Amino acid sequence: MDKLKLEILTPNGEIFNDVVVSVTLPGEEGEFGVLPHHASLTTLLDAGVIDIEKDDKTVESILINWGVVQVDEAKAIVLVEGAVAIRGDSESAVANALEDAKQLISDIADSNPAIASATARIESAAKRLL
Repeated sequence: MDKLKLEILTPNGEIFNDVVVSVTLPGEEGEFGVLPHHASLTTLLDAGVIDIEKDDKTVESILINWGVVQVDEAKAIVLVEGAVAIRGDSESAVANALEDAKQLISDIADSNPAIASATARIESAAKRLL
């Protein structure tokens, strides 16, 4: 099975760097998926959730406030201003990630109508982890 290299970078450093099966991104004109051998593109991202499908079929979710993605046939590089990964090995780690996500959402709530959808998806992702 073909794989796609995915990097997600913030001003504070790398938040994700791995080989994945697919990634779904919150594009400026709606969500879109990226698979290996995708046509090259560069586009803006809106606030929302990046869903990453890993080789073991698990899905990791990362909340972003806005950014840009550059895609080619072998990789996708995502540059975002703010991001929170909803992951953890314990309930407290997931709870801390949820609090960080809620803070990121509240920081951008006045500027984006998709916040309610992103909030629901983050809470759903957290329930999958628990």
